[in-house]
Amino acid sequence: MAKKQFDLIVFDWDGTLMDSTAAIVKCIQSAAKDLGLPVPKEDIASYVIGLALPEAIQVAMPGIDPKLYPKVVDRFRHHFLTRDHELPLFNGVREMLAELAQEGYFLAVATGASRVGLSRALHTARLTSVFDATRCSDETFSKPHPAMLQELTRELGQDMRRTVMIGDTTHDLQMANNAGAAAIAVEYGAHDVLALQNMQPLFSAKDVAQLHEWLRENA
Repeated sequence: MAKKQFDLIVFDWDGTLMDSTAAIVKCIQSAAKDLGLPVPKEDIASYVIGLALPEAIQVAMPGIDPKLYPKVVDRFRHHFLTRDHELPLFNGVREMLAELAQEGYFLAVATGASRVGLSRALHTARLTSVFDATRCSDETFSKPHPAMLQELTRELGQDMRRTVMIGDTTHDLQMANNAGAAAIAVEYGAHDVLALQNMQPLFSAKDVAQLHEWLRENA
């Protein structure tokens, strides 16, 4: 597995490594119901996955009083934290990460999740030690702003031109484009395939096995 293009591989978390898209959609809808707010449809709730929660609420529930944002965030976290320990990794993720780490790649996570949420998820999945660095939406600018990738490359002393971002949303791919990194799409998460392909990623994987194979042959 000779390196060809990249030294740093950055993954989104929800919908890319962890099978959490459906749960997040339900939690967004439940938060709205709890507060008597208009419940966003599934496609809208899916679209905002990957954004920081305040930005996600603004898009998913346009027109609500911004003063309600903290309450919506609180109700979302209430619902999500009751089920996050049950959410599985996608099949093949653990093996893919282990192989990439063994081959000497720097591995990182850039996620719209909070630091508390990601730390819980990494601990539950026993993956905390696999990643060299992580960035969360409550620590810096939300996707698609390039800050997460800029900060990760600086922290790890890596070249953005030899960095690739892998994600299931257009927010992930746009962040990569904005930062000057390469981008790979995965088609099994929150955003539809056409929207992902319109972002012109370097590759678009139908499942983790296909992603793993591409990385083995091309990364």
